[in-house]
Amino acid sequence: MEWYGALAVLLGSIMVLMAVGMPVALAFLAANILGAWMFMGGGAGVTQLLNNGFGSLTSFALVPIPLFLLMGEIFFFTGLGARMFNAIDKLLGRLPGRLSYVTVIGGTGFSTLSGSSMGSTALLGSLMVPEMIQRGYKKHMSIGPILGTGGLAIIIPPSALAVLLATLAQIDVGALLIAGIVPGLILAGLYIGLIWLQTRLDPAAAPAYEVTPLGAGEKVMLILRDVVPMLSVMVLTVAGMIGGIFTPSEAAAFGALGVLILAVLYGGLTMDALRKSITGALKVTLMAYLIVFGSATFSQLLAFSGASRGLIDWATGFELAPVAMLLVMFAVLLVLGMFMEQISMMLLTVPIFFPLATNLGFDPVWFGLIMLLALEISFTTPPFGLLLFVMKGVAPPETTMRDIYTAAFPFILCSLVLVALLIVFPALALWLPGR
Repeated sequence: MEWYGALAVLLGSIMVLMAVGMPVALAFLAANILGAWMFMGGGAGVTQLLNNGFGSLTSFALVPIPLFLLMGEIFFFTGLGARMFNAIDKLLGRLPGRLSYVTVIGGTGFSTLSGSSMGSTALLGSLMVPEMIQRGYKKHMSIGPILGTGGLAIIIPPSALAVLLATLAQIDVGALLIAGIVPGLILAGLYIGLIWLQTRLDPAAAPAYEVTPLGAGEKVMLILRDVVPMLSVMVLTVAGMIGGIFTPSEAAAFGALGVLILAVLYGGLTMDALRKSITGALKVTLMAYLIVFGSATFSQLLAFSGASRGLIDWATGFELAPVAMLLVMFAVLLVLGMFMEQISMMLLTVPIFFPLATNLGFDPVWFGLIMLLALEISFTTPPFGLLLFVMKGVAPPETTMRDIYTAAFPFILCSLVLVALLIVFPALALWLPGR
């Protein structure tokens, strides 16, 4: 069978199974068994493929995923996140657009640790939008920052999604996590600058309102009590990886232990909170491990059937410049994001895009960061980005899809500006990891 026939069988069977409602991980497993039977010699090929898939689950690089997820779940269910949110809110005082800034700063912490953009958007939408509407904020000032925080959260470590992408692509997990720090800070600056500009152009979009003023001593106490301890866990976790003190797995364990200790000290670690934290982390971890299993076997099938080599030869045969090919892959991710969840997109594209990127001479860590941004931007791309519909579900009833599109657009532009900067200045991503 020609390579394009093998590719059509593998991708087509996955898409059909997903279309009829089969879970993503099971759809990949079923398609992989079918492919192994066809291309690897029947039952013996299926056995070999399954053995290889189970071998992929023993990778030490997967250890940070459950630990980062547990860290985020404890942060949320024990009330530590709410304490930090409330502290940031009080510290900003009467600053115009205060709640928009709180959404970006606090929402980044939630999203980074939760690993689920859809869950974070639903949480922030139900928590922040009613309060902002009540305070007289226009819809684009309440909805836009929530949709924007996903792009920020996905690249600033610790990010479970970045660990999963690095594992699937077989690149250095620590390097990808560290590579997101400088671009993440730049994107945060772009978001804050955008909110400032919006409030300057239209002060009525986010009117200031009276709040109880805090004295200098109260502010210092609030920072030391409710902000510094929470941030210190994340900062020390990342700093340990940058300094070579921790491996990513050790950093994840340190972070989870740090949040657990804080929860005990603040009196938030109840049995109910611990049960919910472990259950939430376990559910996502099992899904992630099934996905790693499916992706590993899918990659082997693509290689064994000749589809990977044939697709790379076909794509490079157009003699497009590397940057032009990068933009094509970026556009494919934007389109897929209108219909699919991030992990499903990674399963479909990583086995194809990373060999192609390597063939084009791109640094795999740099390309991984570009891909993470593309995955997140695609979630808010009109007209069918999934986060747009999540926001519609939790926003006030009078909110229209047009309101949501309008709110998302400026934040999408900020993310695209960052992508352009990374293409022109790759060192923004590669300097800290030392590549």
